[in-house]
Amino acid sequence: QTYPNPPFQRSVTLTLPISYVIFRLDVANLKSKILYSHPSYNSLEGCLRYQDISLRYRGKGAKCVMKNMIEDFYATQFAERGFILTPNNLDYCEVGTTWQLNDKIGTGTFWIYNRQDLFDIKIHDFYLNEDTILDFNWPECLSIMQFDSISGEELSPYRRLEVGSVKSFIGGYSTYKILVHKKIPIRTVGIEIMPAYYEGYLKEQYPDEYASTLKAFEDVGQTMNFPEMSRLLKQVETYRGKGIAAALFYEGKVAEAISLIVEWSRLQQQKKDVRKKLSVQDIQQLENLTLYLNDHCIQDIPLEQIVRISCMSARKLQISFKEYHGCTITEYIQQRRMSQAETLLAKTDLSIGQVAQSVGYTSASRFAELFRKSTGLLPGEFRKMAQK
Repeated sequence: QTYPNPPFQRSVTLTLPISYVIFRLDVANLKSKILYSHPSYNSLEGCLRYQDISLRYRGKGAKCVMKNMIEDFYATQFAERGFILTPNNLDYCEVGTTWQLNDKIGTGTFWIYNRQDLFDIKIHDFYLNEDTILDFNWPECLSIMQFDSISGEELSPYRRLEVGSVKSFIGGYSTYKILVHKKIPIRTVGIEIMPAYYEGYLKEQYPDEYASTLKAFEDVGQTMNFPEMSRLLKQVETYRGKGIAAALFYEGKVAEAISLIVEWSRLQQQKKDVRKKLSVQDIQQLENLTLYLNDHCIQDIPLEQIVRISCMSARKLQISFKEYHGCTITEYIQQRRMSQAETLLAKTDLSIGQVAQSVGYTSASRFAELFRKSTGLLPGEFRKMAQK
């Protein structure tokens, strides 16, 4: 559809599909200004098209591209912290960009892929030469990440950063300050979604549940008990697709991550509701038992011993545990074992049989059956994907 030339000097007539936006193009200053947005911006497709537009004024050979807020922000952050853009992107998915840390400061890389001003995927893999306090003024965003290697503490408020933990951030409100210890690798993978996504697309499409999305990220905090998110972030970390396949993959994983977070928050609320029904003593006994199971999940623990540790009757324990965790004791132990198995398959060269024994199974075939039920993949298939 062709729109009439607006009444401005040096304005040009633009011919665009109806789902796109209209710009005023100031040729002298090479600036664009949005005059009108079609309602299709309210769909994800329209939102992505809105972000994708590049305008060319061929008579002058000038090019005007919409500024990318994410790129601008991180380019500044990287430069201030000693990272240099590098063309060597062989270790990561080619659709992103890799930044190399100045060797006077440390060693390693920071990889980022962003979808305009909607979301970004980030992978840290570097260490610093000296103990360093880092201040981050995050842009307004909702973020989820996992620490595969870290040694340090949050300073505002104080909390130790734990390897294997999944952590959420709400950006744009306060300075995030951490102390990072020297020579210890910082290996993390994370997803950030920006206001254009959660205040634009999500709020428009799911107005009745929008508030719960923000709250869901807040509810995650820092947890060691979010294996579904750990698995998703591992898939994101190891993916090596190209072109539109990569773009669609990351877009899908962002939506899946939000879905997992919303569901995780719902289950946590369910636990809070259960807490109201249980006595303080019952909750304490369940938490003590959970800590014991976390530390001894690879062992074959007799039910009688579990009952004694819980200080409950067998019947009460079965009911209370399932209400509190949303699964049986056997299922909980299997989940913990599978999480450990995923780490061993991804990070070591142990045989499948050795991994099975390491997480408490004498039969490799039984382990493979349970692993496939948990992840959808056989152990060997998972290892190939994780170690690409």
